[in-house]
Amino acid sequence: MRKLFHLILFSIFLLPTFLEAQKVLDTIDTQFGRMVIYSNKTWALVKINTFDGVLNPRIHKIMTTQQNIPYTLPWNNEICFTTRNNDLSKLRDTIWLCLNDEVHSEFKIPVPGVVTSRYGPRSGRNHNGIDLNLNTGDTVVSAWAGKVRYAKYNEGGFGNLVIVRHYNGLETFYAHLSKLLVFPDQEVAAGEVLGLGGNTGRSFGAHLHFEVRFYDAPINPEEMINFEAKKLKNENLFVHKGLFRPGAKPSDFYEAHPEEPIDQQAQQQQIVKPVVVKTQQTKFYRVKSGDTLTEIADRNNTTVSKVCQLNGIKPTTVLQVGRSLRIK
Repeated sequence: MRKLFHLILFSIFLLPTFLEAQKVLDTIDTQFGRMVIYSNKTWALVKINTFDGVLNPRIHKIMTTQQNIPYTLPWNNEICFTTRNNDLSKLRDTIWLCLNDEVHSEFKIPVPGVVTSRYGPRSGRNHNGIDLNLNTGDTVVSAWAGKVRYAKYNEGGFGNLVIVRHYNGLETFYAHLSKLLVFPDQEVAAGEVLGLGGNTGRSFGAHLHFEVRFYDAPINPEEMINFEAKKLKNENLFVHKGLFRPGAKPSDFYEAHPEEPIDQQAQQQQIVKPVVVKTQQTKFYRVKSGDTLTEIADRNNTTVSKVCQLNGIKPTTVLQVGRSLRIK
């Protein structure tokens, strides 16, 4: 027992940092913590998780204190969906998400394959993601930087599944993998390999099922990603209750097809398409060298306090050149 204790201390303090770059083969929970087994036949202990799940404090504050009902988003490595009570169709406000900020400024397409099935109705149920073509064994990477919440075989049909929670407020799902190459609570960068593509779970042919969720509710990935160009449509995403209608098409579809009804219920009730209205009323300013909050506010006929409120910052915040500030 004493030898084991000394070996554990050695693994925590003396193992070289190159282990972090090795591929993870397996994890084992022990009384001393989670043991991670690497591809080069070495192992290490990771500290017990005390993370509360909040990667974007500004968004979380809005969701828990400024809505009709407080929304929750626990951190749980064992279940796929952390809550069944987040009805996002009851959102009160439009919430601005900066998909790429100055700290986490990268986006990577999960796989370069073509779209084989889109978000929306399919076989009598809603397909909550996008299917992307790949070959078994192709690498699948994280769309944005974040932290792995879930990485194991899912009995609900996803097969080998990785879920990553991101700093921008979203979670992404990567399903039907043939192999998992990350473990829960692991921090990942945009473009970091999560696993290998495959055909596990309820799947007919190798492909990646990719989902984007906000507080456990699915959003059409094409709302923010151009899968043909393999890039973001815009670094800003405006989240409102209209995005959470089952099978909702992306906003730019309605802008290109104004005659297309949102859905039968919306047409009967003559509901205005909220995405188009909100986009027209919203204005952003990109920070230039030498800018101050006072100058930006004066130049755009607003106030410093309003700019701070819209962006979740303080009057003393140091502005990064190139940052997009919402001013209206």
